[in-house]
Amino acid sequence: MTILDPIPLFSGTPVIPVLTIERVEDAVPLARALANGGLRVIEVTLRTATAFAAVKSIADALPEAVVGLGTVTRPADISAAIKAGAKFLVSPGTPAALAGALAAAPVPAIPGCATISEALALAERGFKCLKFFPAEASGGVAWLKAAAGPLPDLRFCPTGGIDMGNAARYLALPNVVAIGGSWVAPKDAVAVGAFDTITTLARQAAALRR
Repeated sequence: MTILDPIPLFSGTPVIPVLTIERVEDAVPLARALANGGLRVIEVTLRTATAFAAVKSIADALPEAVVGLGTVTRPADISAAIKAGAKFLVSPGTPAALAGALAAAPVPAIPGCATISEALALAERGFKCLKFFPAEASGGVAWLKAAAGPLPDLRFCPTGGIDMGNAARYLALPNVVAIGGSWVAPKDAVAVGAFDTITTLARQAAALRR
């Protein structure tokens, strides 16, 4: 089985916005605001009842965006995500059954881990890019530096507790391909339709290139 590599998706994209979308009508203007600011790779989390509809709305309206589904926790989520138009999948953690389903998915997947043992198990399956979550709570930059020794071929997308204050430290690591963060789309800004503010935040985040 050949596992699809997600790393090419992140070319030139230092930050992946992690979005919890409450209202479907916010999905397209939010994604457009982020793309206008230079962040075209977008993760919609499966934390609301609107997540699949939000992915579909973005995929249909903004072909220039690369929208994926995050917080995938069950194999059954995968087929629904593909049907909605998700271009990649992200899990917060990866039990064996989910790892197998993600490995067989028709789109790239970034399975989640928080320990070296979990990372090794996923590497044995053939995954080369993993989500490190929750990054700050699990050791942050220090963990990633330590992991580079025994896991030199693995790359990571750390998410959780990352913002403009510490993003550059993560992106400076050679085993980090991108970081995930929700700070670029504050809930209060989305709630009032302040999408110009979100474009500004996206532009600042997009400037965090190596």
